[in-house]
Amino acid sequence: MTPEEMYCACCEATADYVRAAGFADVVIGLSGGMDSALVAVMAADALGAAHVHGVLLPGPYSSEHSVDDAEALARNLGIDHRSISICEPFEAFEHVLARACGGELKGLAAENTQARCRMVCLMALSNAHNWMMLNTGNKSEAQMGYSTLYGDTAGAFAPLGGVYKTDVYAMARWRNRKGVEAGHEGPIPVNVFVKPPSAELAPGQSDERSLGVGYDALDKLLVAAVEHGRGLEEAAAAAEMDVVQARNILARAKAYEFKRALEPPFPQAKFY
Repeated sequence: MTPEEMYCACCEATADYVRAAGFADVVIGLSGGMDSALVAVMAADALGAAHVHGVLLPGPYSSEHSVDDAEALARNLGIDHRSISICEPFEAFEHVLARACGGELKGLAAENTQARCRMVCLMALSNAHNWMMLNTGNKSEAQMGYSTLYGDTAGAFAPLGGVYKTDVYAMARWRNRKGVEAGHEGPIPVNVFVKPPSAELAPGQSDERSLGVGYDALDKLLVAAVEHGRGLEEAAAAAEMDVVQARNILARAKAYEFKRALEPPFPQAKFY
């Protein structure tokens, strides 16, 4: 599929799912990153900007540029948006859990608690206003288990759940070009395209550093192995990757099947 075809398929599936479930509006956590930006644009295209509600959820490690990028996106789309800091609830969890966690809530436990604080806020708004919560994850993250159970995996539908990260960027570039061709500014701020992807759950955190591989090589490997059933050596060659590294990545993907079982539904178009 071309980026345009993928984008249109995701929009159509999102509109169908939301309306079939009896919802008119959706709520989305806006991180300032590419995934949430593209989901917000898709939702506005699929349902109308008046039916999309964006929520900034800054935490202790959120960068100023991420907040700025999320606000710029919301303004460009003309969607309702608000900001709810998770710093206070996270600090409460740090205090309550410190003794049980060995004296301090730190490391992965602290990072995942931040993600779960965000989802508690989004689900509260979902319940209070009868808005369906959209998930903003992609297939690269789901395959690698790079998501927080009951945090990043929350949401009723994942518009990008069947799409690998490199194609998320390809669709975003196509959608911005479409806006420019129509005489409008592309909705996704330029900075979202150029900054390194990061969950911002720890100082200096980078998605690709955490994964141990760049998205371009990762996606080539996963498409070859998962989507086309290629063997280890052939998949490694497709990704221009050492066989040992490829074996380790695919082993990690297999180990995280239990997480994928809890990912929300996503468009079932044949993307690959």
